[in-house]
Amino acid sequence: MAPKWRELADKLAEQIKRGDYAPGQQLPHIRELVDAGKGSKSTVHAAYKALEAEGLVTSSRGHGTVVRQQVPLKRLGIARYDKAKWRDGDEVAFIADRVASGRSYQRNEQTQTVNLVEAPPSVAAAHGLPAGAEVYARARLVKEGEQPTHTLTSYYRPEHVEGTRIVDPAPGPAGRGGGFRVLYDAGYEIDHMKEAIFARAATPDEVKLLQLPAGEPVVELHRTTYTAAGTVVEFAIGVHAASRFAWEYDFKVPDTAKEREEQQ
Repeated sequence: MAPKWRELADKLAEQIKRGDYAPGQQLPHIRELVDAGKGSKSTVHAAYKALEAEGLVTSSRGHGTVVRQQVPLKRLGIARYDKAKWRDGDEVAFIADRVASGRSYQRNEQTQTVNLVEAPPSVAAAHGLPAGAEVYARARLVKEGEQPTHTLTSYYRPEHVEGTRIVDPAPGPAGRGGGFRVLYDAGYEIDHMKEAIFARAATPDEVKLLQLPAGEPVVELHRTTYTAAGTVVEFAIGVHAASRFAWEYDFKVPDTAKEREEQQ
């Protein structure tokens, strides 16, 4: 027979998946289940830890054990950078993801800090800068309600962004259209990007900042943004809670052989 904590965890998991406990709803306090005869304090605690390890709940001091959002956000690929969204409208990338996912949002769900820092090696290499060069680091923490979803730090050359809204540390996107619109207005229209993503274990600081359950990995993204002339105008590093996004890409399949034939 399965241990009592496992039986309790399975029953609670079934209730969560059935919708008896909605996303964001707090599960009963451990003492409530103990008093209801569901098991000892250690049994209930072990069941809750199992639910957390399985990604069904999060536990934190002051908030108790809360049911997690089970439908991940669509993290759009190419479509999230459509110029019509940020140049002609006000759908910055994280808002585009929410709209595509049918989820609500508030602009102040993105907080940020901006500092002039010495470029880390990967940033200096991306921008073609010498070691020790200074860059602006615009670090954002994005939440869905009270739930952090990811961090994103963009690095810019000072001569590209000095005096613009990008270096304004006020919470939220950098004005209408966000950072890409600021670059566009400054004469640096983005043309193409390169993204690299990989999964890794979360650091202790990331576990705390993103409120990750035990054992959940993160997906790290490196984004290099270019003008048509090949100038790098942004290098960004994002750290995403792995279970909170479904990555989606829609693109035309290249046919280089056909393209070569047409050029001959």
